Amino acid sequence: MDFSRQKRAPVYEALKAFEKKRVVPFDVPGHKRGRGNPELVQLLGEQCVKLDVNSMKPLDNLCHPVSVIREAEELTADAFGAEHAFLMVGGTTSAVQSMILSTCKPGQEIILPRNVHKSAINALVLCGAVPVYVEPKTEPRIGIALGVEPEMMKKTMEAHPNAAAVLVNNPTYYGICSDLKALTELAHSYGMKMLVDEAHGTHLYFGENLPVNAMQAGADMSAISMHKSGGSLTQSSILLTNSGMNADYVRQIINLTQTTSASYLLISSLDISRRNLALRGKESFAKVVQMAEYARAEINQIGGYYAYGTELVNGCSVYDYDVTKLSIYTQGIGLTGIEVYELLRDEYDIQIEFGDIGNILAYISIGDRIRDIERLVNALADIKRLYEKEQLPMISGDYIQPEVIVSPQEAFYSEKKLVPIEQSVGEICAEFIMCYPPGIPILAPGERITGDIVEYILYAKEKGCSLQGTEDLEANDLNVLVR
Repeated sequence: MDFSRQKRAPVYEALKAFEKKRVVPFDVPGHKRGRGNPELVQLLGEQCVKLDVNSMKPLDNLCHPVSVIREAEELTADAFGAEHAFLMVGGTTSAVQSMILSTCKPGQEIILPRNVHKSAINALVLCGAVPVYVEPKTEPRIGIALGVEPEMMKKTMEAHPNAAAVLVNNPTYYGICSDLKALTELAHSYGMKMLVDEAHGTHLYFGENLPVNAMQAGADMSAISMHKSGGSLTQSSILLTNSGMNADYVRQIINLTQTTSASYLLISSLDISRRNLALRGKESFAKVVQMAEYARAEINQIGGYYAYGTELVNGCSVYDYDVTKLSIYTQGIGLTGIEVYELLRDEYDIQIEFGDIGNILAYISIGDRIRDIERLVNALADIKRLYEKEQLPMISGDYIQPEVIVSPQEAFYSEKKLVPIEQSVGEICAEFIMCYPPGIPILAPGERITGDIVEYILYAKEKGCSLQGTEDLEANDLNVLVR
């Protein structure tokens, strides 16, 4: 990384220069620097709406960058150790879908674990590629899916040698890391592209003694949620490509779905955040690790909870662990993760990232403080004291491995009918249903519905999980294929 160059923030600099010119706007957006919408100014501030501008020559164009945005992308590639970087304003969903659309054509197979984010399976609906799921093991104590084992991946590749690409999520929402380097070498040995959903891994590029990042591992493409641990504005992300990818073609793919009216608030936040991480990321993420480890130790002293970490590492299904993740198993106090999540929000004014059936995740990043960690620990101790129940047998959805009957695209666009979820066993699902967050589908289009899956959906619903993806907003009915 060229530290002297990383002091630049070309988009930010161009916006500041443009602001000084006091240009009279006869272009969009129609609020005209906020003058036409005073309540918006009151909410967001004058400085913010003044910089909500349209693409123009001094500010470049995200769809076809030739000046300041191009330079910002070059600086981003340098900071992340990539061949090329694309600034994304459609979130990491857009980046994940661009990876798949860049490497997979209709009818081609892509190998991936089933616990991918819904954006990956949505991409299969769009491009017509066919999923081949490699089954991950499950951690029996806490019920979460673990990493992809190279031996299991090799067997899957041997059975599907013509697959176009492999996609893995690394680290997972819970902090689990696969042996990314071994998986990448395997993929390349079979002539497959290696794609990494690295939504939760921005910090792996800047912190010390953290798991290997995708570019270091030699992956072909990686999707980065800069707005998660990187500090940029929500919806701003990065797509990285390594040598061997045609960056000009990838840009064309991105432009199939990305807006032509890119927000300069998002673009500049990526530019500024990249500079911040390049110059101060090492120090910042050392503090994040320190806070997460402190919180883990304190929570495990409460009893009942299990804040897991590097003790899970076994060199195979858990090749490494991202210690910045504060993932906590809650069923030891007889409460599901979603129940603890809601108690923290409603009774203690603490908003954590998510709660699922068995776990909660408190996201710790560069903006956190020790006193906030202590407030969380104290609240969890209080919840145990006031709300603890008898521990029930653990129910988890991560172990369910689906039977794919038809491709996601075929199922999504086929004739379908709505049936009550309780009556859907044996049918083929024609839509998504998932708890959000984390956004990992319980069912995806084209999969056989089983009794175990229905039981899990009803349990999640009873416990208060937000079920999304269905046409029926109440998630009482499910679309299935008409046969």
